[in-house]
Amino acid sequence: MKEPLRLLLDQALERLRADGTLPADVAAPFAIERTKNREHGDFATNAAMLLAKSARTNPRALAQALVAALPQNSLLAKVEIAGPGFINFFLSPAAYHEEMRRVHAATQAYGTNRIAAGRRTGVEFVSANPTGPLHIGHGRAAAVGDCLARLLAAEGAQVVREFYYNDAGVQIDNLAKSVQARAKGMTPDDAGWPADGYRGDYIGDVANAYLRGDTIEFEDHAVTGAKDADSLDAIRQFAVAYLRREQNMDLEAFGVKFDVYFLESSLYSDRKVEETVRELVAHGHTYEEGGALWLRTTDFGDDKDRVMRKSDGTYTYFVPDVAYHLSKWQRGYARAITELGADHHGSLMRVKAGLQALEMGIPKDYPEYVLHQMVTVMRGGEEVKISKRAGSYVTLRELIDEVGRDAVRFFLVYRKADTEFTFDVDLARSQTEENPVYYVQYAHARVCSVLKQAGVAIGDASTSRR
Repeated sequence: MKEPLRLLLDQALERLRADGTLPADVAAPFAIERTKNREHGDFATNAAMLLAKSARTNPRALAQALVAALPQNSLLAKVEIAGPGFINFFLSPAAYHEEMRRVHAATQAYGTNRIAAGRRTGVEFVSANPTGPLHIGHGRAAAVGDCLARLLAAEGAQVVREFYYNDAGVQIDNLAKSVQARAKGMTPDDAGWPADGYRGDYIGDVANAYLRGDTIEFEDHAVTGAKDADSLDAIRQFAVAYLRREQNMDLEAFGVKFDVYFLESSLYSDRKVEETVRELVAHGHTYEEGGALWLRTTDFGDDKDRVMRKSDGTYTYFVPDVAYHLSKWQRGYARAITELGADHHGSLMRVKAGLQALEMGIPKDYPEYVLHQMVTVMRGGEEVKISKRAGSYVTLRELIDEVGRDAVRFFLVYRKADTEFTFDVDLARSQTEENPVYYVQYAHARVCSVLKQAGVAIGDASTSRR
């Protein structure tokens, strides 16, 4: 409805420019918003307040001139001027009738557009380390990322959903050592347990499956347990496969699917990290100091230069991230969106700096980041901090089983992603109007009742999902 209203206002403004009420070149990014109180109309605009100074009059007088200049239309039942110069619009029944006709004609395409038609867009989200079950933070990432992908697809973009597996590095080593310790009969309370090992009950599940020689099938892979508690490499491969499959099952239960699974380890096996570092050195944006290789990220807006390769020869964690996002550009993602937890904020600037330092024509805003804040889970008025299975956190699967997939997804996108959020299990389960999910479900039931009274079969293709 905002677009037809904006068109009417633009026509009114053009009339005021033509009669000299407004200067010919005056313009302002006025807003059209829904009113908080329906007694004040359906929509309101601040156009008169923004343009009054240019018109050399007071906002209320300009509002009166704008209302008088509105063209004849069937959209509005009446227009009122409120306060210092707000213009309140009351829609006519005909406006709703016409919109309903558009809904009926467009069916599934209603509300979509083609402003990004054909643009290949990568949306990376969740990207959890394969070291344990998904937690509620991963769930928020999944819900937000999936919504973004759906919205971009509705704009006509060629959306590719991508999961980046951090299957290399210290955390994977800790996972393997933890599983090996359990396979050898140790428990987390034993003195010889790995210092940074994982302590959840799921580690025992992985160890038992490995010792049984289970075969783990996931995506296009199959890994069989070697039953050898002394083979750390075999345990590492099996544990990663086991937990990747489990995370995939969690995401499937959450209604989220991916088109591409990208492995961090492939950046090393394909020598992409080394190639990226060579390119950065070749373009003169690096220097050596204290036995380490540094990137001049300050040349690209960072607050200080960053170490790329430490004195022991290992790379800092942002270097493979640069190589990974370079691969997105090389794979044809004209637009790349990365959804991350807010704790990753510190690495964003240095990744963008690294991409700019490659001098490959990558846009300065590439990739675009969407950050989500942490989620606190409450039950019975108290914070829930541990899981029966994971031990140290609440798992996404537990919430899905307790509350239901739709309710979990709704609550996790109910607030802006960059705000901290409290997930109240009791509220999500309640069947009252205080529960927004229940209220939406109740509204759906009422709509179904209206359709039934109208003689419309709810299962018809023309009415489903609307």
